[in-house]
Formats: sequence, C-alpha cells, structure tokens
Amino acid sequence: MIILGIDPGYAIVGYGVVKAENGRFHPLEYGAIVTQAGADFNRRLEKIYDSLASLMEHHKPDAVSIEKLYFQNNQKTAIGVAEARGVILLAAQKAGAQIYEYTPLQVKMAVTGYGQAKKPQVMEMTRRLLGLKNMPKPDDTADALAMAVCYGQASGSELRRAMLARRMRAAGGGRS
Repeated sequence: MIILGIDPGYAIVGYGVVKAENGRFHPLEYGAIVTQAGADFNRRLEKIYDSLASLMEHHKPDAVSIEKLYFQNNQKTAIGVAEARGVILLAAQKAGAQIYEYTPLQVKMAVTGYGQAKKPQVMEMTRRLLGLKNMPKPDDTADALAMAVCYGQASGSELRRAMLARRMRAAGGGRS
C-alpha cells in the first residue's frame, strides 16, 4: 500500500510518500513544496496543485493522509491554509486516492501511543518507524511523514493487524 502524508499550508506543504508492506514502513519520497512569499496567491495555489498532482501521478497513492484544519490564533493564516488544503484535497480526489483526515492528537496517538507526546517524541518515533538516519527538514516534511505513518497505524487494514502481531511477538505475547 502506498500512503501519501501531507502537512497542508500555503508557504510550505510537507509531503511524505511511504510504502507500507508486511507490517513495515518504507519511505519512497519526501520533501516540501515551497511557494514564494509575496507571489500572487492564486499562483501559489496553482503550484501546490500542480506539484501534488504530479507527485500523485508518479506514485499513485492508495491513501492520502492529511491533517485536519484547526484554527489557532491567526484566522487570516487559517483561511489561506484552508484554501491550500482545498486544492490539496482536489488533487487527491482527482488522483483517485482515498482521503483520510487526522487531528494532531490522533497523529500523536497513532505514532507514539501517547496523545500528549511532544513534537520531538513524534518525530523520533516517525524516524524509527521509517528507518531514517535523520529526520528530514523542514518540520513540515517530518510532519507529513508522521501523517503517513498515522494512517498506516490507525487504519483497520491488514497492515495494522500485521504490525500489532509483530509487536506482540517482539514483546513475547504472541506465543501460545
């Protein structure tokens, strides 16, 4: 199964393409789509759409895992992020991928098993699950990889069952 994790934004869109196979995760490609500050906002949205459409055409993800939008303090920024998120969702829909949305709490729970985990803990566990030497920069890319892992961990798929069985065996609880 190919999973595309996305950390939405309009200045930086983090993405991580992960292959989930036999209870393990393998990173295929990751990075960030960066748009120029001060550029026409519609052009920024177009760059995001075109870049993600190309990425999805290349990898053909089965699932797209994206962070649910939540408002913090700056509503002006939130509106721009919501618009960028709209073109991201459109690209995923047109690519035929199933779309799954997760809150930061759900990502923390799925990746670390602890809903109050701090960002460094989530990043470290993501790095370990993906077998990466270092966590990629910028943080948006790392967050996108965590989104992909979240889907793999949280889904009720064969992948999730295989991962749980592997953990039980490793802990000595899978023997009868």
